[in-house]
Amino acid sequence: MSAEVFSVFYQFADVFAFLILSAAGLAIVFGMMGVINMAHGEFIMCGAYVTVGLVNLGVPLPIAQILAAITAGLIGVVVEYLVVRRFYKRPLDSLLATWGLSLIVTQSMLLIVGSSVRGIGTPEGSFAIGDYTFSTYRLVLFGAAVAVLAGLYIVFMKTRFGVIARATMQNAAMAKALGARTGRIYAISFGIGAGLAGLCGALYAPTMTLIPTMGATFIVESFVTVVIGGANVLLGTAPAAVLLAMIRMVLNASYGQIIGQIGMLVAVILIIRVLPEGLSSVFVRRGR
Repeated sequence: MSAEVFSVFYQFADVFAFLILSAAGLAIVFGMMGVINMAHGEFIMCGAYVTVGLVNLGVPLPIAQILAAITAGLIGVVVEYLVVRRFYKRPLDSLLATWGLSLIVTQSMLLIVGSSVRGIGTPEGSFAIGDYTFSTYRLVLFGAAVAVLAGLYIVFMKTRFGVIARATMQNAAMAKALGARTGRIYAISFGIGAGLAGLCGALYAPTMTLIPTMGATFIVESFVTVVIGGANVLLGTAPAAVLLAMIRMVLNASYGQIIGQIGMLVAVILIIRVLPEGLSSVFVRRGR
């Protein structure tokens, strides 16, 4: 593989990993559960802050990242029980409630830890191919994104919990009538979504400056990836990330990151106009 070809793949893998890792948790909470979670970025921020705090205490980075994801997931379960549970049939109210929670958390972190926190530096070093130098950790992020996709597929398609969860989210009343403990299913599902958001923050913590508003860096890409993926997140999120990553990679390489961001958002508008039900609707129709 030539250096130029690998450079193209590397740029694609970098954007793809960012989209998948930032959108995976929201794909469950928003795409499957229908909760417009405006606090998604704060769960990502939680994962990043916990990771850096644990590493500064001497915990190895991989263990700190796992613990950060678990912490965000447990907080998600609490938030679901105290706040979100009341708004499953009121999506606009869920937007306002989680937006308010987002503002509270952001301002609280600003008061508690200040405007920024000392980072931990990107691990793994770098490697060279031809005249190009690449960060090894960026490939780790790509591998993590693929693993998250595989894990979501296994959990929601190949396990008993996944079958009951999908049934609950499609028709909660019927699932409850058949004996499903829908309250517990919702809490666990929201916790998984929050945990995946925390994992995203944990994985990107070594690559970013930690500030209380860092979740905003991820929130736009998260929502647009889930929205154009469509209702079936298991079929739509990955194709959406592939398509958006290719568009943004080409525009970034040709015109810079700002044009890449704008071009990606324009592409999202066009895709929604042509496919209002998202990319997953194409695969669903073909499967019939």
